[in-house]
Amino acid sequence: MSDERPTVRPVTLSRMAELTHACEAVSKLTVDLEDELEVSHRRARETILEAKRISLLDEDDSGEEPVYTTTDVGLSFLSAIRDEDWSQVSTILETRSPHYGTFIEVLENVENAGLDTLLTQLEEAQEFSSYSYNQTSVEVLGDWAERLGRVQRNAFTGNYYLVDQAAISANFHYLLLDVYDDLEERAGVDLRQRYLSIPRLREETCERLGCTRDDFDAALLELCRQNVGKLELSGAPMDTAAKDSALGIKRIALSEEDGLVSTSQSTQQVMAGVEQFGKKYYYLAVHDRDIEYSQEAT
Repeated sequence: MSDERPTVRPVTLSRMAELTHACEAVSKLTVDLEDELEVSHRRARETILEAKRISLLDEDDSGEEPVYTTTDVGLSFLSAIRDEDWSQVSTILETRSPHYGTFIEVLENVENAGLDTLLTQLEEAQEFSSYSYNQTSVEVLGDWAERLGRVQRNAFTGNYYLVDQAAISANFHYLLLDVYDDLEERAGVDLRQRYLSIPRLREETCERLGCTRDDFDAALLELCRQNVGKLELSGAPMDTAAKDSALGIKRIALSEEDGLVSTSQSTQQVMAGVEQFGKKYYYLAVHDRDIEYSQEAT
């Protein structure tokens, strides 16, 4: 397999963490890594070459077979994973991975975009470089960025957007009402409904604000607390359609099994509502639009 490849290889964050950790204390041959990671030769080579491109591993080819050792960058990568500092992991990848760095840069410029639009923008950004993108590479990079919390993807439309940790502003209630009205209008004139799906409100509002889902939930609960009687949270039966989505929500967590530093990855396709006093709510109703929101109360 050639060292040079214009697109990013289909490698998971979990696999890169395992590989980097495996070479942390002792230099390893490819065959050693195949055994330790329990992967095929081709998969081991793909992961090694991508880790080399990101400067996580160093190759010594002075012997009969090349051996691989974790670099200082790789040690920083592992340290951030052990601390579950996913923001730092993302920063390392932005700096070291030409594909990931451009992916984040393009999203900063377009703010939010579907896969096709994003792919077009990435191809234009790398027009005069030796790197390229296809649908698979965009999905791989999107997977990294989503799991690290740098990017979110609307679970209903598929649009990617960057996350701002300070995106909830003092006019949150006005924006929420705008989203509420838009979703109500899409239901059709004869199907206007007072109770709207919180997961859909969350996904649309987060995309417009660039806020995290957790921050949206906290702001919504506080808004309801400040406007009792005007806003109403409602539960739902177990099989409610409000829990369904086209795409899953991707998560990552530290997992240390058999002494190997790795990450536990999950994709949840059942959408969550909001929880208050041990009860879950999936719908929101607006009974009075004259609402107020004070961040000082949060």
